[in-house]
Amino acid sequence: MKARGGVWWKGGAGFQSRIHVRNSSFDVSPKCIHLRKGSNGTHQAHADATNPGDPVGFDAKFISSSTTPPTQAQCFAVGRRCFSPQATQAAYNVGPLYAAGFDGRGTTIAIVDSYGSDTIAHDLHVFNQAFGLQSMCGEEGVSCAAGMPTFSQLALQGNPATKAPPGQSNGTGLENKSAWALEVSLDVETAHAIAPMANILLVTTPTAETLGVQGFPQMMAAEQYVVDHHLANVISQSFGSGEGAFGSAQSLLNLRHAFISASQNGVTVLASSGDGGSTNTMKQPVKNPAVIPYPSVIWPTSDPLVTSVGGTYLCTNPNNTTSRVADSIDPPAKCQAFPGRAEVGWTFSGGGYSQIFSKPDYQNALPAGSSFTGNMRGVPDVAFQASAGTGALVYISLPPDGSGSNAGSTGWYDIGGTSLSCPQFAGLVAIADQINGGGLGLINPALYKIGANASRYANDFFDITTGNNTTSSIPGYPATAGWDAVTGLGTPNAANLVPDLVKAAHGN
Repeated sequence: MKARGGVWWKGGAGFQSRIHVRNSSFDVSPKCIHLRKGSNGTHQAHADATNPGDPVGFDAKFISSSTTPPTQAQCFAVGRRCFSPQATQAAYNVGPLYAAGFDGRGTTIAIVDSYGSDTIAHDLHVFNQAFGLQSMCGEEGVSCAAGMPTFSQLALQGNPATKAPPGQSNGTGLENKSAWALEVSLDVETAHAIAPMANILLVTTPTAETLGVQGFPQMMAAEQYVVDHHLANVISQSFGSGEGAFGSAQSLLNLRHAFISASQNGVTVLASSGDGGSTNTMKQPVKNPAVIPYPSVIWPTSDPLVTSVGGTYLCTNPNNTTSRVADSIDPPAKCQAFPGRAEVGWTFSGGGYSQIFSKPDYQNALPAGSSFTGNMRGVPDVAFQASAGTGALVYISLPPDGSGSNAGSTGWYDIGGTSLSCPQFAGLVAIADQINGGGLGLINPALYKIGANASRYANDFFDITTGNNTTSSIPGYPATAGWDAVTGLGTPNAANLVPDLVKAAHGN
């Protein structure tokens, strides 16, 4: 079976034109966001980078139906701390970049998701108004003006309405458009929160990564279009499938064309490292597919042409919007268990070693104490806030869909997962591109060049040395000094890393 179709472009003014893209046929496996209802009546969304039925953690929790963001007391009441954009910016020392005029202006972040969301223009406006963030041309209720960043959408094969499956459905949840809309709000809002003046292009396809005949080919075709037409400097991907779930290594390798083109055209590609730790599943169209019986990683994050973004528990004070201060008193329990630690490796942070890609040259030089083993590609490369227990506040609303459920409820969700870490790191790359005066392309060699220099590494990264990503009977890995298979090189001290990344990319 082949995926066929065209591309529609939708800008702020609603202009549309149709362009045909290549046909393709590949064998792939899913990632989904699965909605559940918790025992206390609140709605939870489970983001599982491997399958919809493996309960490796809840990625989102409904907190409040008000347009005003929930208080920390409301978050503490459900065992979480919730981060505003300003608190996240403080934790990663982004403020000095803004003070110097570096905020992503003149760059574009392409965010790739299934389906899109009918209400994202409205939700983005509520989010920006609630937190006092820069408005975007293309969000609801905003008059465009010269110099404003733009939010626009590029849809592959059209843009179906966002609807939940029928209430009596017993499917795997892969085609849950309402659930994917949570991913859209998460990606768009948090990328904007880090790079407030960068343009955002939401790239959508009309199906999820369902098994074998659709999903990845459309996504890669859309990314190829973005690269070929120079529409973005950075591509953020919050999806993936276990390498062992592909029908063959060649079926995976056939999908790499967009990444190869990106590396040749100065476009940086990032991907979430996954939310299953070292555990992933086989390609089976059932709710509980078989587990890959060895430590594994997902693709596209395992691709050497992609920057893999893992995750942490961000154990800083969520009320501090000026500096990075460890908070070992407030929830969740993982932060309380490591007194004085500002970050801990997230239990579900995808990481390990590829079965397909050899160790790239850029991973030959690592910081002292690194736990890299073997001769295959190791992931992740870097990390950022990911645990929903220390997640970001995201706003979403959906129209009635006839099933009585929507995505849970309209309002504020506390959301985590490496789906959170990836778009936020993409925002930092956009700022680096602004400093550079253009796209940096593959940044991995520059990241590891910094990591190999002890003084630069200590200056540019927060080295995460506690935690591990064992989630099941499949062995995981510990967070260690230097590079590790939970957090990679660590998390960014943005004010130092971002300009230094540009220098390193130019051989300095």
